[in-house]
Amino acid sequence: MAKIADIRNGMVIDFRDELFEVVEFLHVKPGKGPAFMNTKLRNIRTGKVLEVTMRDSDTFSEVRIERLKMEYLYHDGQFYVLMDVETFEQIHVDSEVIGDKAQFMMENMEVTMVRTPDGEIIDIELPLTVIQTIAECEPNVKGNTASGGGKTAFTETGLRLTVPFFVEAGEKVKIDTRNGEYIERAN
Repeated sequence: MAKIADIRNGMVIDFRDELFEVVEFLHVKPGKGPAFMNTKLRNIRTGKVLEVTMRDSDTFSEVRIERLKMEYLYHDGQFYVLMDVETFEQIHVDSEVIGDKAQFMMENMEVTMVRTPDGEIIDIELPLTVIQTIAECEPNVKGNTASGGGKTAFTETGLRLTVPFFVEAGEKVKIDTRNGEYIERAN
């Protein structure tokens, strides 16, 4: 069992029978009374953030998670097939685990699979940016400027995003996977 003194950012803990990742913590030592810790915990499965005040008497267990480099191969019905880049073992991941991240995933893309010691796959981590081709967007109209506005576009994976007016269908763009926003045109 761990104590609040052991908490650090990125740590995964078993708290209230759920797996949480420590996002942020602040140790508080008031003038009177015992010290406590204000923490922000993100539920690994749901992504919901919980703010919790922990006392020195609170205990929890740290969960050692495993991160494996994987290559996304293809989508097969309800499953996404990933391959371990070292052992070439193929693993079928349920689409519920992938969720909205599927719009950023392209075949032969390297991702990181996060799993518990008992083998349960709890998350797929994407690279910070991906490059995708614009499949369709509104045509550019003469007089639109390069700054101050944008138009709706769809990528080859079905991702909907806002791009500047000068971006045309067929162009490759760099996209931030954390918020799904256009960054720049790709070479």
